[in-house]
Amino acid sequence: MSESVVSVFDELVAAQPTATIDVLFDSACVLGGSIAGLLAARVLSDHARRVVIVERDAVSTDGLPRAGTPHDQQVHALLPVGLHWLDRWFPGFSDEARELGAVVSGPERTCTAFDGIRQANSGVTSHVMLNASRPFLEARIRARVLALPNVSVLQARATGLVFRDGAASAVRYTDGAAEGILAADFFVDSMGRSSRLSEWVAEEGYERSTVERLKAPINYATALFARDVADADLRITAHLAIYTPEFSPNNVGVAAATPVEGEQWLVMLMGYGEDRPGRTIEELREICAKLPGDFAQAVRGAVTRDVVTYHQEESRRRDFSGLSRFPARLVSVGDAVASFNPVYGQGMTSATLHASCLSSYLRDSPDLTASADAFFRLQEIVVDAAWMVSAGGDSARLDAIGGAEVPEEVLQQRWALQQVIGASLHDATVAGAFNDVSYMLRHPATLADPALLERAIAANQGVL
Repeated sequence: MSESVVSVFDELVAAQPTATIDVLFDSACVLGGSIAGLLAARVLSDHARRVVIVERDAVSTDGLPRAGTPHDQQVHALLPVGLHWLDRWFPGFSDEARELGAVVSGPERTCTAFDGIRQANSGVTSHVMLNASRPFLEARIRARVLALPNVSVLQARATGLVFRDGAASAVRYTDGAAEGILAADFFVDSMGRSSRLSEWVAEEGYERSTVERLKAPINYATALFARDVADADLRITAHLAIYTPEFSPNNVGVAAATPVEGEQWLVMLMGYGEDRPGRTIEELREICAKLPGDFAQAVRGAVTRDVVTYHQEESRRRDFSGLSRFPARLVSVGDAVASFNPVYGQGMTSATLHASCLSSYLRDSPDLTASADAFFRLQEIVVDAAWMVSAGGDSARLDAIGGAEVPEEVLQQRWALQQVIGASLHDATVAGAFNDVSYMLRHPATLADPALLERAIAANQGVL
């Protein structure tokens, strides 16, 4: 990975919202009102006189689960860079969320354990996460976006696009009672994993994106428990336990416990393949008693929501870069581009960085008569970074379980990563570098730095 890619990623992470309004469009349209779509609308509000979000679900800012996000009752993580961006676009966002019950966890109050061994405290002040449920966070973001004077919602389902002169020009929709057409000057596809954009453009003779798939079946089981008053004094407020197959208790691949709004603990167990741990409250409590840290304490309170399960068969990404013929004034964001194993917590945070890509693209005086290649190149850097962490980790696990023959180059890369992970358990410097990547503050290529690897090896050998 070239240094330029690392530099571009750093710029996308550290950028600031535009200070001046550069109006490029009379109107813009976002297809889908999830977090990725809402953030795209926030960016477009700086560049369009009017922004319309076409969303099939009833719009709500009360934090209720939404049919369009079947996984929204599972554990979600707003990684540090995601929190940074929300505070940039919506000043005071984290303070408001905390006042409403969200919990902030810095490095000193976060416990990450690999095979039962706790990772060293990095002490890095930027490693701060906001703990809350997905519906809570989405509701807070939606309220901020819809408070913008030039953003509105059309409750309807997008059914197709209209193209004119090589560009997207309108969206067809149905509201259940009638069909309609909405014209706009720029479109963002945020229709999630089930997006049909590729089919729509192919039907009009344009080139469809290629799709890469990684079959990695995962099973989630998540419940909510009342948080005791005494839990407010716990030194640790967020727990993540990751296991390799040989050390896994009751076939748990990953476990997480986070404090959320409403004085509750959100507790999740995840298994791979046929493993489905924690499908009842009794089983979930029994397994948590075997986990490190305060998992047992998190599940001791009254059940405020029974176990909710979720299954995902594969991770996938769509590649829009390098297409020879694609409509102008049209881009995709969020899960419509790449959806990963949710356990890595990259979904919401990737959405903030996709929005950063969109902001950078629109600020750079783009040629709106041509396809948005510059945007897709930026976005590819973000997608690559997330894919290397999530799909790379899942591939290594699946290869180990299935006994697959792995190329020597890949084995060397995995060995180097294991050196870094191992050293992060007892070396704060390595832990800081590793978490920079895990939290999407830095590109994974930074872990290949020879000096870091040398330090990791020395730490693992007890030399440091």
